[in-house]
Amino acid sequence: MFAIMMYIVAFCLLILSFIKDRKKTLLAMKKAWKSFENILPQFLAIIVIIGIMLAILSPEVISGLIGEKSGWLGMLMAALVGSITLIPGFVAFPLTAALLKNGAGIMQIAVFISTLMMVGIVSIPLEIKYFGKKAALLRNSLAFVFSFIAAIAIGVVLR
Repeated sequence: MFAIMMYIVAFCLLILSFIKDRKKTLLAMKKAWKSFENILPQFLAIIVIIGIMLAILSPEVISGLIGEKSGWLGMLMAALVGSITLIPGFVAFPLTAALLKNGAGIMQIAVFISTLMMVGIVSIPLEIKYFGKKAALLRNSLAFVFSFIAAIAIGVVLR
């Protein structure tokens, strides 16, 4: 119901914008369509990857690897994968929703998302180049530790 209300509000605001300034609204719609076209291939690829992954990995396997009962080992595994993986947020959130529905634990998913967004093993050479080795390593190390703190806090709040 909430989503339907949001669509109705967005549509009403679009009509209001169109009434106020037709030219700017059409320009904004063209820019939005171009952005959608740029994102669509990545999004479709991720949907295919999620589908294949969920077909290969049963809910029992997912639960065993990163389920609530996997504990610290599952959190560490999720954190390492999140630290190494370089995927955008708009792809990560549907992926994690699918993992949650198939048996992944909340704290394990929280640490995965946190490390995915805050830790960059793949991008660390570029970070070292611009910020220096000490700053890059310190930032990534603190972000890795903070990801566990955030995951534990989320786990406590959502229990």
